[in-house]
Amino acid sequence: MQEINELLNLHDDNMLGFVIKIVVSVFIAAIGFFLIKGFKKLLCKTTGMTKLDDSARSILRYVVKYAIVIVCVIMILNIFGVNTTSLLAVLGAAGIAIGLALKNTLGNIASGIILVFLRNYRIGEFIEFGLISGTVKEISLFTTILETQDGIYISAPNSCIWGVPLRNHTRNGKRRMEITAKISCKDSIDSAIQILKDISMSESRFLKNPEPKIIVLSAQDKFVNLAIRAWASNDDYWDVYWQQLRNVKEKMDEAGILI
Repeated sequence: MQEINELLNLHDDNMLGFVIKIVVSVFIAAIGFFLIKGFKKLLCKTTGMTKLDDSARSILRYVVKYAIVIVCVIMILNIFGVNTTSLLAVLGAAGIAIGLALKNTLGNIASGIILVFLRNYRIGEFIEFGLISGTVKEISLFTTILETQDGIYISAPNSCIWGVPLRNHTRNGKRRMEITAKISCKDSIDSAIQILKDISMSESRFLKNPEPKIIVLSAQDKFVNLAIRAWASNDDYWDVYWQQLRNVKEKMDEAGILI
């Protein structure tokens, strides 16, 4: 009977120790969860107070989140008696093999971090690389999400963006447009140039600095190519461009100049 009591007491101690480990593990997981949430709220509160933009905050949030999760998992494994030192050594060796197999994925992560902290582009900017162009909607550790002008969703691996020349159409806040008009050599160049000057002076959305210019692009056997080169803000660019293309055609027709 005494042996049975000792066995029950031993099991009770083991059960109590196991329950304590479960409780502590849940407590650690809860702390990790609240740390992740707290860091996310801290980033939101510091918006406008630091030099970090939305792109950098997004990457930083992912990095901190995964770091907290890894630390919590290691602490929980230690509580249950797992030898994390040897486990880390095994994971390190496995990590090398996985890294070689997933070098493209790791390259995307490295490229994403570099792109964010170099600030080659930010969320909301219109960029172009290779044959792809669109407005940046999201930057993650692996991909950059863009939306084209016709509403198409594009998910581009970060390494593809980092490895090619990138054109940022938004960064400078203004863009130069070129509105061309090819007129016949039989028509008056001076009259056509005056029409383009009147158009450039009447368009208030053209920037004054740099001021619009009317130039002769080329002269051929039967045609002369003229152009308005003018600057506009990013917000006005396309509306002004489309409107003035039509305006040039209408004004030339009124003057009897063939385009």
